[in-house]
Amino acid sequence: MNVNPKSRWILLGVACVASLANLARAESPASPAPPSYDAALAQRLGADERGMKKYVLVILKTGPAVNVDKQTTAKLFDGHMANINRLAKEGKLVLAGPLEKNAHNYRGIFVFNTSSVEETEVLLKTDPAIAGGLLAYECFDWYGTAAMMEIMAIHRRIDKTAR
Repeated sequence: MNVNPKSRWILLGVACVASLANLARAESPASPAPPSYDAALAQRLGADERGMKKYVLVILKTGPAVNVDKQTTAKLFDGHMANINRLAKEGKLVLAGPLEKNAHNYRGIFVFNTSSVEETEVLLKTDPAIAGGLLAYECFDWYGTAAMMEIMAIHRRIDKTAR
């Protein structure tokens, strides 16, 4: 076969890349087989055929109350944290956390395992910081992975401060 010098270098390069790819495949552990579908888990988590479910996403923002003294603010936020813990233990609150300071005055997020915004609003009204006007909220129907239902169980295993 008559190959010009430039083509020879290209063929050599292709052969080297192919050899390296084969070597990498041979040395890397085999990719694990994808996990099989777990119907019982999907049912327990309320998953649909895609492994997803409906939640209600809540954006917490600065509320209308102004000039609230520090003692009252501390008491309301203590109640806020107790309410978060209660709702999480009941399986209604899936995820919660504060947001960094931002231009929108958004303070945090909640993800509720509820069937409607109206049901969620009933639960939000049990929060002392919301009832006291320190926090306000916006609610949105949200579709996400049903695996989020496992977050709190995992969190308890990695939280050193949990009692």
